[in-house]
Amino acid sequence: MKVETRKEEIIKTSTILFQKKGYSAVTMRDIAKVMGIKAASLYNHIDSKQEILSNIIISLAEEFTDGMRVIMNSNDSSIDKLSSIVKLHVDITSRNTSGMASLNNDWMHLKEDLDYYLKLRLDYEDNIRQIIEQGILNDQLQDSNAEVMLFSMLSTLRSLYIWIPSKEDLNPLELAKNLNKVLLTGIIK
Repeated sequence: MKVETRKEEIIKTSTILFQKKGYSAVTMRDIAKVMGIKAASLYNHIDSKQEILSNIIISLAEEFTDGMRVIMNSNDSSIDKLSSIVKLHVDITSRNTSGMASLNNDWMHLKEDLDYYLKLRLDYEDNIRQIIEQGILNDQLQDSNAEVMLFSMLSTLRSLYIWIPSKEDLNPLELAKNLNKVLLTGIIK
């Protein structure tokens, strides 16, 4: 088992605090207090609260980007690619609900990495849009508004971090299966 570095401990603690209070409300003193150390000690491992936020958000955004790259490079059908995207979201979110809260709620506080993050986010959304549009062209998906489909999927997937923590007996594979059923085939009998 890998031992966490002090920097990783700081980031993990900060992630939880950011989720509970919001990035703007958390100070370096708050982080140090929860960790049981002096605020000045934090700066031996991390330069700023902004560095912590950037580390949280960019590492998650890059994980989504890496997963999307695999999906886009596959020869799977549009439906299978969309199913893989749902699985990707469930996997990442179930492992890091606190980080996903920052990704969704605090990204606008990024400074140096904001443009990079926005590019990753827009590219990710464009990839999903392309999959949906290709699925419509290939007659695999309903001939409907691709933007509404994109919005519906992403709204659900991006809010999983709110819902997952209340499910103590969560089985990520079962959740992905059920979400795929609802998102890709609907709820009408």
